[in-house]
Amino acid sequence: MNPQEGSQMLHSYPDVTNAKKEEVMNDEKIKKIEDHSHCPVRLVMSRFGDKWSILVLTLLGDEGTLRFNEMRKYLKDISQKMLTVTLRSLEADGLIKRTIYPEIPPRVEYQLTDLGRSLLPNVTQMLSWASENMDAIIENRKIYEKTI
Repeated sequence: MNPQEGSQMLHSYPDVTNAKKEEVMNDEKIKKIEDHSHCPVRLVMSRFGDKWSILVLTLLGDEGTLRFNEMRKYLKDISQKMLTVTLRSLEADGLIKRTIYPEIPPRVEYQLTDLGRSLLPNVTQMLSWASENMDAIIENRKIYEKTI
């Protein structure tokens, strides 16, 4: 196949024009964006995009070791199911440790792991930023709502 006039042959794609190479590269970029395993930021942020994970992490950071029902007392509007799901997700990521004591009734405690503690300064900084800028964000949302 001959290249069209005005296009050049590419060494890695001998019969592909620049436009075709760009299309192939765009397809590869889209595949990478769609494949979350290539993006550590998306993987980590997907965990904290929910309503409860950051609150559970900061609670355990402040209080140390807590039992399930103690956490529910602090987080009054979380359901039992949602707290269970959140704790399991954080445990799966290695951010919290769950310890079961062989007692009757069984005692289960949760605490941050070293990995979870290493995340805390970043979470704290983000929470501080949110507190400092919440008024401006709310004001911007009001302005935006008026424009649509």
